[in-house]
Amino acid sequence: MANGSRMAAWEFFGSELKRRRENAGLTQVELGARVFVSGGYIGQFEQAIRKPQLDVAQRIDEVLQTDGFFERTWRQLINDKRYADYFAAVVELERLATTICDWEPSVIPGLLQTPAYTRALVVVTHPFASDEFIDERVAARAERCAILKGATGPEYWAIVHETVLRMPVGGPEVAAEALEHMAALARGRKVVLQVLPFSAGAPANNGSLRLMEFDDAPPTAYTETSFSGSLLDDPAVVKRASQAYDLLRGAALSPEASLALIESAAEDFRRWTSTT
Repeated sequence: MANGSRMAAWEFFGSELKRRRENAGLTQVELGARVFVSGGYIGQFEQAIRKPQLDVAQRIDEVLQTDGFFERTWRQLINDKRYADYFAAVVELERLATTICDWEPSVIPGLLQTPAYTRALVVVTHPFASDEFIDERVAARAERCAILKGATGPEYWAIVHETVLRMPVGGPEVAAEALEHMAALARGRKVVLQVLPFSAGAPANNGSLRLMEFDDAPPTAYTETSFSGSLLDDPAVVKRASQAYDLLRGAALSPEASLALIESAAEDFRRWTSTT
């Protein structure tokens, strides 16, 4: 589904939510209280500013007695098979974010990956996958990366552990190209990069972490492990996640020193390639 038609479908979702809520004689605040979100969130759903999580759509169906309408609509809009179920909603929010801050302890963040690097990751995690499956995943990642190229893209900040710079994902040539791509984005002022060095000791957050901010909606946090992810919008939890990110930022090398280390690691992989 193209972005324009997807947005129109979310606007339909919102208008139907408003119509059915008003038919039930409920205010936004009253409906929000019954589905365990704020009345402001209901307003944002109705204006298609923000998309509800699946469990919220299900509770709306229960309260408004809509026979699964909102759950079915949600699944049709979010269900992009190129992404894991727990990540599809994050991709939707990513397109709306004004600021994205990523922390990755083991691999290059998705928005900074080259197609060859992505392909290597997909192959190693899906060793029996078809070429079509792999191509779809690589294309989907490349599509996401495009948001950093436009003039209206989000401000993007990424912190990676030094482990990311030393792991030859896809072999030394692919790894070198990927690091050089990261460095080029930083030098082009498309992103701000920092590296948490080995000397910093244990990181303030062990799994990957993403913070997203929006013009007209509260911030969210997203955490991920190897097999699942959680989109978090409880203000107290988001605040704790933001504090963890601040600790990572404070312990990391400066952007200038980080860029030098990234480029040095890329050179190491290039030398490795030339000697093999």
